[in-house]
Amino acid sequence: MLGEQIKKMKGKLIVSCQALPTEPLHSSFIMGRMARAAAEGGALGIRANTPEDIEEIKKNVDLPVIGIWKKDFEDSKVYITPTMEEIDALVKAKTEIIALDATFDLRPGGKTIDDFYAEIREKYPEQLLMADCSTVEEALHADELGFDFIGTTLVGYTDQSKGNKIEEDDFKIIREILAKAAHPVVAEGNINTPEKAKRVIELGCYCVVVGSIITRPQVITRGFASVLN
Repeated sequence: MLGEQIKKMKGKLIVSCQALPTEPLHSSFIMGRMARAAAEGGALGIRANTPEDIEEIKKNVDLPVIGIWKKDFEDSKVYITPTMEEIDALVKAKTEIIALDATFDLRPGGKTIDDFYAEIREKYPEQLLMADCSTVEEALHADELGFDFIGTTLVGYTDQSKGNKIEEDDFKIIREILAKAAHPVVAEGNINTPEKAKRVIELGCYCVVVGSIITRPQVITRGFASVLN
């Protein structure tokens, strides 16, 4: 059941405040302030990486968090919340919605999304879960499994979705998912203009997550600099 804060996310902007260790803004303190800036600008939710960043963000804003923990494993392509260790930590950090890779790629140890989802639900039956998917088939499978939210986060970022662009043909991928999914759909991935954000909400998405174009200044700067070189 969705709480009042989650209900307020409907039709609104969620800002992704993330900086990996290799990026100049990598710091839980900075991400906390970034979240505060996003809230002042009108964001109704935050997406964040690592329990440490989430805890700092919660000190700065009273907004629901879609939490992930990115980790790399040698035996798996999956890196967004790939094992129960990350789930446990995100639950401990009081993350309102935990997002995880829900693609057909195997998790560490050869575990399928079906098995991992069942384990999470058995241990944390009340925890809200979001499926980060890369294809229509993966999204509809996650919907059937029972994920509370279906996200388009990984479109174009997996081998099976390589070359796909979420915005092509008036967001065809999103429209196909919306037509068949029973659970709310979260638009995420290359939503880099206000016009795109508005369009996916008009199509019926529950909310829209925007990241780099708001919170990664090196990416924004590169866009300007590239046209002047």
